[in-house]
Amino acid sequence: MAGEELALMTVEMVEASQLGMKAIAAALAVGLTGFATAIAEMTIGSAAVGATAENKDVFGLVLLLTVIPETIVIFGLVVALLLIF
Repeated sequence: MAGEELALMTVEMVEASQLGMKAIAAALAVGLTGFATAIAEMTIGSAAVGATAENKDVFGLVLLLTVIPETIVIFGLVVALLLIF
């Protein structure tokens, strides 16, 4: 009886460990893509402000270019959701 309980506990521990690893992987997927997007937004944003200061007609294009890196975070979120579920 003690051996069966020990075997059952190890299976439960393995399942809990797998769930924890999935959670860590999902957190890394969202966190690292968010960090990469922040770096991209920083460089694109500073260039966008300079371009808009020189020529006001490029504001729409510059606004579009600053929004494009946000899709990286959406991809990271999709990967995280696929890992969890």
